[in-house]
Amino acid sequence: MEVTLLGTGAPAGLPQPGCSCAACATAVGEDARAATAVLVDGTLLLDLTPGAAFAAARSGLSLGGVRQVLLSHPHDGPAVEVPPGLPQPGRVPDGRELALLTGHRVRAVAMDAGGTGYAVTGPDGQRLLYLPPGGAQAGLENGNGDADPYHLVLLDVVGRPDALARLRAVGAVGPTTDVVAVHLGHDVPPGPELRRRLAAAGARAVPDGTTLTVGVYEDVPDVPRRTLVLGGARSGKSVEAERRLESFPDVLYVATGGTRGGDTEWAARVAAHRDRRPGSWRTTETCDLVPLLAQDGPALLVDCLSLWLTDAMDAVGAWDDTEWASGGEKALRERVRELTEAVRGTRRTVVAVSNEVGSGIVPATASGRRYRDELGRLNAAFASECEQVVLVVAGQALVLR
Repeated sequence: MEVTLLGTGAPAGLPQPGCSCAACATAVGEDARAATAVLVDGTLLLDLTPGAAFAAARSGLSLGGVRQVLLSHPHDGPAVEVPPGLPQPGRVPDGRELALLTGHRVRAVAMDAGGTGYAVTGPDGQRLLYLPPGGAQAGLENGNGDADPYHLVLLDVVGRPDALARLRAVGAVGPTTDVVAVHLGHDVPPGPELRRRLAAAGARAVPDGTTLTVGVYEDVPDVPRRTLVLGGARSGKSVEAERRLESFPDVLYVATGGTRGGDTEWAARVAAHRDRRPGSWRTTETCDLVPLLAQDGPALLVDCLSLWLTDAMDAVGAWDDTEWASGGEKALRERVRELTEAVRGTRRTVVAVSNEVGSGIVPATASGRRYRDELGRLNAAFASECEQVVLVVAGQALVLR
């Protein structure tokens, strides 16, 4: 089964007409995207968009063989005027299956936000899932999903990362599923930054006109097992860490800062973090990271190592020069060694956040300088065990490894 993406953009396209934002201004060449439309084996068209016939011609194809046009968007009726020779667009009722003379079977899947998704099975058994913009498949939590992974999934990864998380939770998306982002608009930067964000979610983007062979091995991005996200205060490092795991189910958020009873400003910070997280995530407040890393389980988001270090330095008396010299330094080194060894041996996906404090003002106190130095050592040791290390500056992520 061959799938040609006549367009991969949001309904308004990219660049969006009349928009002067940075994303639209830089959306040129392969980063310019028409509204998403999918041509399956030259006979089935999913979503009719302006310029679909010209897009097919640019790919060396024709819409003359199309026998069925199906709409996915929430609106009723055809998206545009139907070109001569094409059948009138239609929509399959949720849960119903359409059998085409070409041997393709198309099942309509219910969505949680309007519109219709389509699960397409080719004549040779290859399986494709296509979801409309802004939607996620409904009913998966009740066992109404697919037992086997799809070969190819086309969905709004950027706008609805939780849709991908739901599919992963029920096994509809597996390690070999080719996840391709479509309905791409100007809500994220195009080009290298878009590809970086998608790769962290195990997905990818392709240019308009790309033809994919469903079921054939593709170089699916490998999600890093261990990632360290560094950054200064309010740099966006926690947002970057959370974004990396929002397309995965059952994340355990490990908060190392505690509750700090009575501190209203800290409570406000904690509430802001909690409100950003998907509702399916669980939270535990602890600095005892080694046992968590040793256990099997869902992905861990550790926020943050800086507060873990504060707790460890409190425990070994690192702020007192005498205690530091008489065994505190050695005890802290042992704690860091135990943590990094646990990171090295963990089987879980881990994203950890830490502050980068070595580039600012030199602390005025000896204890402040000691903390700065030890955090630098901890970050370096932790980073050495990670497949990917990212530095966030002004909300922009720079991949160091």
